[in-house]
Amino acid sequence: MKSEIRDLHEEFRDGQISRREYLRRMAVLTGSAAAVLVIHPDDEVRADIIDKNDPRLETRSITYPTPNGQMMAYVARPKGEDPLPAVIVIHENRGLNDHIRDVTRRMALEGFLALAPDGNSPTGGTPDDPDKARDQLAAIDSEVSAVNFTAAAAYLKTHPQSTGKVGCTGFCWGGAMTNQVAVRAPELDAAVPYYGRQPAAEDVAKIKADLMCHYAGEDERINAGIPAFEEALKKAGIEYQIFIYDGAYHAFNNDTGQRYDEAAAKLAWQRTVVFFNEKLKA
Repeated sequence: MKSEIRDLHEEFRDGQISRREYLRRMAVLTGSAAAVLVIHPDDEVRADIIDKNDPRLETRSITYPTPNGQMMAYVARPKGEDPLPAVIVIHENRGLNDHIRDVTRRMALEGFLALAPDGNSPTGGTPDDPDKARDQLAAIDSEVSAVNFTAAAAYLKTHPQSTGKVGCTGFCWGGAMTNQVAVRAPELDAAVPYYGRQPAAEDVAKIKADLMCHYAGEDERINAGIPAFEEALKKAGIEYQIFIYDGAYHAFNNDTGQRYDEAAAKLAWQRTVVFFNEKLKA
């Protein structure tokens, strides 16, 4: 029963089924519609790890240009004037929410100019309701989204506060989008997708960035694409690392969700920071 509930919750979070279908099927599994509220509480339940007013940081909302118009984004960097290597942070399928802003501040405190685009910009920005945010994001053409996020790499490459070194990381939906940015942005130096859908094998040779890929051990749907991806990476001669976290589930890095795995999240983050330091600060 627990595995069935977890799988159903994953389908819903990844936008594969509607909220109505999710609630209907969950009620069947639990035998009670009320029980769904216990199993599926609001994800945004904990305080920010890095305060939004942290005195060590400068944060602001900006827009940057794309072929489809202006893209909204959240930027964080350590206080100071020196140029920094840049990292794009790509959200899950619920848009640019407080959790991702928090992750962006964490990245900034590691010594980076961190930029988190809002994938819902074409529809006016991420709404407060996470279900509406997911539905709006799903309604945006995937090609439009890929172009919009890829434009962030070019924007950061020549940003006056950037050294010109650019990395990208993302989670779930954002992990898949990170792979797309790697395929499409030759100026990208390093990419770290977390449990993201892999790009088409024929597109892998276009990647110029070095890769570090994090996967959950209990994530059969996403992990099914690893063998073909790795084969294509080897064939293309791309430098890559793949880490699979045994016992962890999809979305293990999201510390506002039910599938958060503290040990896996901390280890993956540590590896990510070391990787970006090596690839972007050298």
